Amino acid sequence: MHCIECGHLLPKICDDTVCSNCKTPVATWWDETSQTFRTNREIPYSPTSGVGIWGSVAADKMTSRPNTQTIEERTFCAALIMLEAHFEKVRGVGYKTMGEVKKMVAQTLDKSLNKPDVREHLAKNVDIWMRLEKIFHIAVPHLNQRSLRESFTESGVPNGLDVPESATLILKNYDILREDLHYLNNLLVISRNMLAIKETAQEICAAVSFDKAVHQLIILCVNVTSKGYDGENVTNDDRARLLEITELYKKLLVTCLQHTHNWTMGNDRFKMMFWYTMLFDNDLRNDANQELPPDDLDVGKVHDEVQNWLRRHSSIDSLAADLLDKYDAEVPTGHTAGPLPESQPTTDRDLMEESTTPIWKPEITDKYEQDRLYARVSHEIDVWWKRVRDANYDGWVVPMETVEGAMERTESCKESAMHRYILRGQENDHQYDHDEQYEQSHDDGRDGHDEVDDRSIPEDNGEEDEGEEEEEDDDDDSYVEGPLRGLLTEIPNILDTKQIEALHMTVKACIVDSMGSGLTPAGENLQKTRCKMFLALDCGKNLLREMLVFIAVWEQTDQQFIFQITAQIIESFHHNALLPYAWNSLRILKDIVSPAQTVLLRLINYMFRARKDSPIYDDLKDYNRDAKLIHFLYNFFRCRVVPDCIALIWAQSQVRSGKTHPSDFPVDLWDMERAKDGLSQYLDFISVIAEIHEMRHLLIEWECVYELVSLLKALEAGVARKPIDERNVPGPSRRPGGTNSPGSTPNVERPYDDQSHSQPPTNLPPMHDTPHKFPWSGVKIQILIILTSLIAPTNARRNGPGNPIVQRQLLDRGGIMPLLNCCVYDGHNEYLKERATLAIKFVMEGSEEAQKFVRDLVPVKQAQAARAQQGIDGRPKSASLSNVAGNKWEGNKGPAAKGAESAEAMAEKLARQVASVKLELDGKAGKEREASREKEREKEKGKEKENVNVNVNISGGGGKGKGKGKK
Repeated sequence: MHCIECGHLLPKICDDTVCSNCKTPVATWWDETSQTFRTNREIPYSPTSGVGIWGSVAADKMTSRPNTQTIEERTFCAALIMLEAHFEKVRGVGYKTMGEVKKMVAQTLDKSLNKPDVREHLAKNVDIWMRLEKIFHIAVPHLNQRSLRESFTESGVPNGLDVPESATLILKNYDILREDLHYLNNLLVISRNMLAIKETAQEICAAVSFDKAVHQLIILCVNVTSKGYDGENVTNDDRARLLEITELYKKLLVTCLQHTHNWTMGNDRFKMMFWYTMLFDNDLRNDANQELPPDDLDVGKVHDEVQNWLRRHSSIDSLAADLLDKYDAEVPTGHTAGPLPESQPTTDRDLMEESTTPIWKPEITDKYEQDRLYARVSHEIDVWWKRVRDANYDGWVVPMETVEGAMERTESCKESAMHRYILRGQENDHQYDHDEQYEQSHDDGRDGHDEVDDRSIPEDNGEEDEGEEEEEDDDDDSYVEGPLRGLLTEIPNILDTKQIEALHMTVKACIVDSMGSGLTPAGENLQKTRCKMFLALDCGKNLLREMLVFIAVWEQTDQQFIFQITAQIIESFHHNALLPYAWNSLRILKDIVSPAQTVLLRLINYMFRARKDSPIYDDLKDYNRDAKLIHFLYNFFRCRVVPDCIALIWAQSQVRSGKTHPSDFPVDLWDMERAKDGLSQYLDFISVIAEIHEMRHLLIEWECVYELVSLLKALEAGVARKPIDERNVPGPSRRPGGTNSPGSTPNVERPYDDQSHSQPPTNLPPMHDTPHKFPWSGVKIQILIILTSLIAPTNARRNGPGNPIVQRQLLDRGGIMPLLNCCVYDGHNEYLKERATLAIKFVMEGSEEAQKFVRDLVPVKQAQAARAQQGIDGRPKSASLSNVAGNKWEGNKGPAAKGAESAEAMAEKLARQVASVKLELDGKAGKEREASREKEREKEKGKEKENVNVNVNISGGGGKGKGKGKK
């Protein structure tokens, strides 16, 4: 008997369990036929006999080929051979055999996860990688036929497939699908663990084309999991089976993403290969975007330039090259998984060194040579970036819109408010200056990405619009089966927050500076280049939109992992001066601020919140970069957000005053809610900036007070207050889908009005019938917080007079009356009166003109009389705010006039209190001086008493001493 591994002569009775030469494990048994011990490692005939099942030549080759694999490698190879036979439907592979194979795979998975040495041996075994590739190459078409359609195309994307056909196939092949998906997921987990070896394993994985097999599997998983298999004709048992298969596909998709992350980690070449696969599809052009000017980007040229860069950087790790050469030499023996896939031949030009100084020569006709001399990834991307980056990148080129210009825009929006969504694109946008870099809008069509956002957050307001339904039917042509303009675009709509982490981590690893490898010899930062490519190509922009909407749908908080990774991705855009471009690319014509923009602004708030009290602004470059971003966002706030929001609130005031019928209101409640969400997020952003000492002066310089006061005035006229007796109105929530807990923040506020409390809850109109009563809850509170931050003293204790510049701006814009109007209870804005009182305090301190303004409203003598009569008559006879100095208190007009007397009395009382502030402030210093003198007098009396005999009766001393003695 000879060892089948090394040809060494084995003893007739094997006392040991291993071959003494190659240490191969040996199993023996007693053969009754030959009356000898037999072993599983023996060669049936002597290699020197010249005969046998392999023949003498094959036996010689077998003998001369030592097996140096570990027991784990051999076990896994054996399992892979049996799995290959399973997927090829080879006869003779029964369930008992597959049960043993399953155990072998499970053991290998556990060891690859917990034992680094086992993981390394597996990762450096080319034969294992080849067998994995063969299994997945066979399995993917079979899964496609059993899950999607009977015929499989090489593109991997089925066309014209309906859901019932797919559901029928899945139910028909339920058992085999469940088994095969378990096998493939375990194999993919093992290969993912093998990739932790980094360079060597990554190179072998790419050399055997296993990354392409994973790519095809991702497409298959997306196609299956993106469908809904629930319906009226599905029984409960069938629904459970469909759900189980869908979850297994999702699990496999997650493992694919993790595999891709490990394959690209720390390797610029494979990052670029992944970017190349993800960002380019069959249509090498960008769709027209009505919110952005033509960028003249030649996507086909970018595709060729990236391809040429990959050719110039095709050298592989030396250890991986040796392992591949060794495997290639063993292929003729017939004991391997087969020859390596053919790779693109390397030419002499590919081996030429790149220039370290980029030189662009447009006159060269040879594109490869032109790109080699340029030495960077893509000249087209570099030119595009200079064209679309922040207009103020090199200097303050675009000025801030003036207050006068903002007033004109607001009036223009009011004029077209009642038909805003009908003619806004044709009548309103032409009044904006198209020459401004920040006002990048067009009036010749819809937003090319509108349908994507509508798909991510579907509109549901209780009724259907036939016109909108026709538009959605037309847009469905762009949603063919398979990925939407990019391999990964659909994934955020499939996975949950825990499952999708690998996708965000991969994107972060490709574009965030801290995850890069530094500069290339040509001085290029490849992380920054990939970041530019991400926003330059439609597939990247679509994925960004879905990643942002994902945060809104799953309500991710600032502390959750997905939110923080996305924030790092957004900051990388900021470092490349591309956030203004990203902002404009996310716009939707029908929304003031789109849902994706709202999430983006929230991420920017998170970024700036971390800047507070940090030394980052010691660097002038960092300060200017942040200041320019704030400039862009506030310019958009002044030019777009505030005018459109004021126009909507003005339309509410028209309905409230009876000038317009509620049925003529231009938008539904869903649109009002999206507008409010965008405005609230913007106000939160401004509040964060106002708290940053180094940036606060920008808001004051741009006269932020104008927008805040204008919003307060509009809300006072257009939105009725929620009375105090309406706080505990019983009845179900008017928001579809159930009630909200007291601590939650619902997206849709309850549209109460002043008379709603007198009506039975059962007679309340449906939600979509009351957009004209939308309350804009919490907006006044946010405005007052910002005003307080701007006007408050800058010292830590916030004592002393307020900021004189902001005080002057408030007086010029008529901001004191809106502040006084906020002193009336409003259930839509909790603690409004307290916030208003604090703001008024800072307005009054140190401002004679503000104090005079209030004295003109309520004479000081009346305020003094009110204090004297406190507790006797709570309401002295005095002029009301509505009739003083010709000022009208807008909160008591129209349908909301009910209860106006009590509200007016409250405001009048507060106004009298405010008017007496100056007297209190003037008397404060005098009281302090008097108290100081009193203390000195007491000290002198105490010294006199020390000279008096202890036995003298203190009660005869008189004065305060007398009282103290008795006490």
